[in-house]
Amino acid sequence: MEERDYPSRDYFVQREVLDEFRLDEVAQKGTWSTKPPFGERVKESLRCSVPRLKHTVQSWVPVLGWLPHYSIRENAIGDLISGCSVGIMHLPQGMAYALLASLRPVFGLYTSLYPVLIYFIFGTSRHISIGTFAVISIMIGSVTERIAPDSNFIVNGTNGTDIVDIDDRDAFRVQIACSLTVLAGIFQILLGVVRFGFVVTYLSEPLVRGYTTGSACHVCVSQLKYLFGVTPLRFTGPLSLIYTLVDICRLLPQTKVPELVVSLVALSVLIVVKELNACYRQKLPLPIPIELIVIIAATIITHYCGLTSKYSIDVVGEIPSGLKAPRAPDTTLFSQVIGDAFAVAIVGYAINISLGKTFALKHGYKVDSNQELVALGLSNTVGGFFQCYSVTSSLSRSLVQESTGGKTQVAGVISSVIVLITVLKIGALFEDLPKAVLSTIVFVNLKGMFKQFMDIPELWRTNKVDLLVWLVTFTSTILLNLDLGLAVSIGFSMLTFIFRTQLPRYAILGHVSGTDLYLDTESYREAKEIPGIKIFRSSTTIYYTNAEMYLEALQEKSGIEIGKLLTAKKKRDAELKRKQEKQKKKEKKEAKKQKKAVSHLSNGTLSLKELEMNEGKVSPGLSGQIQGNGPALSLTETSTNSLSKGQVNWAYQHDKTMLDSDSDTGCPGDGSINQESRHGDDKIGWACGSGTHSIILDISTTSFVDTVTVNTLKNIFRDFEEIDLDIYLAGCQACVVEQLETAGFFSESIPKSRLFVTVHDAVLHILKKRGQTDFILVRSSI
Repeated sequence: MEERDYPSRDYFVQREVLDEFRLDEVAQKGTWSTKPPFGERVKESLRCSVPRLKHTVQSWVPVLGWLPHYSIRENAIGDLISGCSVGIMHLPQGMAYALLASLRPVFGLYTSLYPVLIYFIFGTSRHISIGTFAVISIMIGSVTERIAPDSNFIVNGTNGTDIVDIDDRDAFRVQIACSLTVLAGIFQILLGVVRFGFVVTYLSEPLVRGYTTGSACHVCVSQLKYLFGVTPLRFTGPLSLIYTLVDICRLLPQTKVPELVVSLVALSVLIVVKELNACYRQKLPLPIPIELIVIIAATIITHYCGLTSKYSIDVVGEIPSGLKAPRAPDTTLFSQVIGDAFAVAIVGYAINISLGKTFALKHGYKVDSNQELVALGLSNTVGGFFQCYSVTSSLSRSLVQESTGGKTQVAGVISSVIVLITVLKIGALFEDLPKAVLSTIVFVNLKGMFKQFMDIPELWRTNKVDLLVWLVTFTSTILLNLDLGLAVSIGFSMLTFIFRTQLPRYAILGHVSGTDLYLDTESYREAKEIPGIKIFRSSTTIYYTNAEMYLEALQEKSGIEIGKLLTAKKKRDAELKRKQEKQKKKEKKEAKKQKKAVSHLSNGTLSLKELEMNEGKVSPGLSGQIQGNGPALSLTETSTNSLSKGQVNWAYQHDKTMLDSDSDTGCPGDGSINQESRHGDDKIGWACGSGTHSIILDISTTSFVDTVTVNTLKNIFRDFEEIDLDIYLAGCQACVVEQLETAGFFSESIPKSRLFVTVHDAVLHILKKRGQTDFILVRSSI
């Protein structure tokens, strides 16, 4: 190859036309393997050494890798400030989100303590804040309320009325939440151990954002009862959100005005101060902990003003001090929550890894997706033994942890210390905290999720298929609840992927004059088809789901209906065969008559006049030989020669010359058969009425081939060759060539010389073969 210097906007490359055989020689394709033999790899995996052991331990327990190198000077101050800020957020959010899970607030505090410590040891992200999260909490709450509804704990009251045994109900709901959490953690650990972290890639960003937005609506509706102080009926199954919302509207006349006032005041203060935090975040050293301030203020006002006794405001109630001993989950509940546990595991991990990778990309470090699965799984499994429910990372807390200077997960440990102090000593002080205030905290923290509605106009402009995924996910989550909604969303997302591969864009490519570019003739005006050559390309990989459509599109785009042409060819061949058989019978009959006539002449029993009456006029040579009494053998030879020269209709014979002519023109009806044989075939529409003699299949977009693809390509070669059209492949990737070789695609009828490096190579080969070498200029101008 030779490359010459030209002006900056031009280039010139001179090389030979490369098919697959020549490419292997020029590029020196090797058959060697960079991988060691299987036996060596097994030995290497079993070999133990101190560095290898250290690397393995650090990969499974990342804290051992970074904590010994922790820089107190660089990181301690930032982690301390960040940990205190996040710890202050953990307190109100933990108690508020526990209500979403239909648990007592203290279990939200437990959930903000133990899992954070486990993630500190096993996690790989430096900035995410593990703990309670609204979406996961509402998913847990839907399960606890379904399995342990209030109606299962009705007891007789003192006045003969039925009341709910709240203590028994809450205790059973804790068992359900813990069992579900442990099972979800086991799922996550197993997926991480088998290196199945990539499973979350099937949850596209529009799907996750649509799902979290729909979940935010569930969260919002579930908290309305605390804002208005009403007690709606509990609904389960599809449309339960709609039924609940309708029932709350029905109960609005029964609204408790004191609770509504408390809610509105708290909501107003939270919104105003949070907006101030957002506007002045660059100037404030720390965001104002308004959630904690509101909780403290509401608790003090409620306690000293006696709002509970005067206005019957619903408060948090007893918050036990101290930590509880670990307790094994109830395994008998696993069968009832297995589906929900898997959904919680997948959604929790999807949220966690998306946030983790966002911060890792921003700060220039790597997050191990499989280790994140293990870390989150261990956080849930261990936490489930300590009466915690499922956790994931929170966007609001993670942003605070990162923006306040947090550099490592030491900030998480500091936040856990603050929660621990609260659980041990301060928790009991919040017994008079109104639940309405906690619900307002939940509402305010849903702002980020509701802002995701702005995805709709953005996706409308950029990608309508992703918009459809978003809308279907959101709608199914609203109407079918969180579990069925997630399943439907994943199924629909996979269908869009299948439809995209099943319905690709097919194009006929044309040559751009003066370049080696071949572009879609429908999209580019200067892309012109090369006479006699059809270049066909699919926009996606050819595999079993779209192989049949590929063949149909090839026929449609090229204007060559292979089925009709093969049928027409079979009819032609059958007609030709019948005529040949008829001709043979006629020849045999005539030969038999000639033989009989010669036999009579040799015996002197047939006169010349009789011979003329039987056979017609005798040729002069035959008449002369009879009159001259020549040898009988001479008559036989002359008769045979005369038959061979003039009585066989060669228009119906296939010989090498005709086949070569067909191959050259690619048009069996364009001159390779004489006018006698072509007469009456005008209605057939023979293969190359358009003059096409070659088809190039550009398969550069194909990344793999399966059995169906190989068979489809073989059939294309076979069928089109039958109507004298040459088929070539171009742009085949090396891995695809290897797969074709393994599948036995190449043979004497399909040699590797039909496979070219680029479309341009294939075109040049065809033109040279047909003596049209001056058609395309090799020099290209950009």
